Formats: sequence, C-alpha cells, structure tokens
Amino acid sequence: MNRRNFIKYIGCGCGGFLLNSCTTAPITERKQLKLIPESKLNAQAAQIYEKVKEKEKLIKSGNTLNEIKEIGKKMEESISEYFYQQDLRDPTSNFRWEYILIDNKKIKNAWCMPGGKIAVYSGLLDITKNKNGLAAVMGHEVAHAVAKHSVERASRGVLINTTFQITDILTGGKISQVNRTTGMDTVGLLAQLGLMNPFSRKQESEADYLGLIFSSLSGFDIRETTKIWERMKEANKGKEPPEFMSTHPSSSNRIKQINEWMNEIILKYPPIKIS
Repeated sequence: MNRRNFIKYIGCGCGGFLLNSCTTAPITERKQLKLIPESKLNAQAAQIYEKVKEKEKLIKSGNTLNEIKEIGKKMEESISEYFYQQDLRDPTSNFRWEYILIDNKKIKNAWCMPGGKIAVYSGLLDITKNKNGLAAVMGHEVAHAVAKHSVERASRGVLINTTFQITDILTGGKISQVNRTTGMDTVGLLAQLGLMNPFSRKQESEADYLGLIFSSLSGFDIRETTKIWERMKEANKGKEPPEFMSTHPSSSNRIKQINEWMNEIILKYPPIKIS
C-alpha cells in the first residue's frame, strides 16, 4: 500500500470511529469524544478507591463525616431528580456513590473518581469553613464525574498518542528524531502545554459551572464559592504556576468566571423539589 492510500485508509477509518464516539456533556452540551468504555474506568476507579481506603488514615465517624455524607446524599437525589424532570438520561444512574474523609491536614483537596467514589481531606476544611463551602467543593468534584471528564481525558490521550504514532510513520520517524536529538519527549511536552493543559482547564471551568448548578439544585448557598477561591488563592499565594503551564485556571480567573455565572444559576437552577 502506498503512502497516499495508507493516509486515506487511516483517515476514513479514524473519521468513522470518531463520529461514532462523539457525545455531549450534560447541561452544557459541549461536544465530547469518548473512545474508552465508561464501565472500564468505573471498575478501575473502584479498585483504586479500595486501595486508598486501605492505605490512608480514615476518619470513620463524627459530625464532619456525617456532613459530607449528608451533602453527598442531597446532591445524589437532586442531580437524578433534575435529569428526570428534564426527561433526560441520568448520567449518574450507574454510579455507586461512596464517601470517605481522609485524616490529612496538609492536603487541602477533595476528589471524585468515575462512578461516584468521593474523598475529602481534612486539610480542606480550613478552606471550606462551613457546609455551603464544603458543598461548593463537593459539587465541583461531583461535576467532573457527572460530565465523564476522566473518560474524555483518557480518550483524548489515546487519540493524541495514536495520531503521533501515525504521523511519525508517515514522516519517516521525524518525531522520534526530534525526541532523540533533544534527549526528551519534546513533542509530548508541546502536546501537553498546547493541547492537554488547555483542554484540562476547559474541563475545570465546566466543573466549576456544573458544580455551582448541582450545589444550587441541592439547596446550598453558592455565593460561598467565591469566598472559597479567595481563601484558596491566599493559601496558595506564590505557589501557583503560570496558567499556561497548569491544568487548572488561575484562582483570579476562576473567581471572575464564577461571579459572572452566579446570578444566572441562582435564578435558573433553584433548589429542586424531590418528588
């Protein structure tokens, strides 16, 4: 097969595959690419979650853990009810929700794995301060899982790697030559800065937006969200990398965007009544 036919064959094959793998994010309706089965990532996430539970020191009782579970339950029910009322497929219908509180004051973070596996670090409580603040952070993390961001990132990684491999073949190994000459994965680094990081920042902004919606639907005061990012900005003072090198928007840009969305979301997504 000559090079022209090879390119045509690959282009047609990939094009058809990509068309069949395109979906949209819930609520925002942003176009998404999903090449990796969600069920596979959910299963892997559940296994990793169990290992985290074995390795980390967990707080297994108390008011804070109860509060986390209470916030989570409200979000579970409100998200499902919202999609039911809108006559839309519930993106959390296959979730197996679970919540843990990790005893680590040094880490100011929380995360939600695919499938609804959530962890909150005790250090985050110095930033959230109250129930509305904690709900704002949890809403953001839940939004990543609801919007299937992990599936999307994994799919994009597969697509980029495959594209580079094909391009390397078609250019007679030019990409490999650049990497050997520089002694590092130069092309991969450029892809990270030019493709993956901007894409991750887009996902983070989408999670900010959806997180505000989920918190509002669940009956929490989302006006606390900007206060959280002000406190986070102060806590990370001098530690934030330039935005183009980061997978997250800068705190200043985050605060500006959240303020722009705030009133619209409060009006459009009031606390939902569970039927």
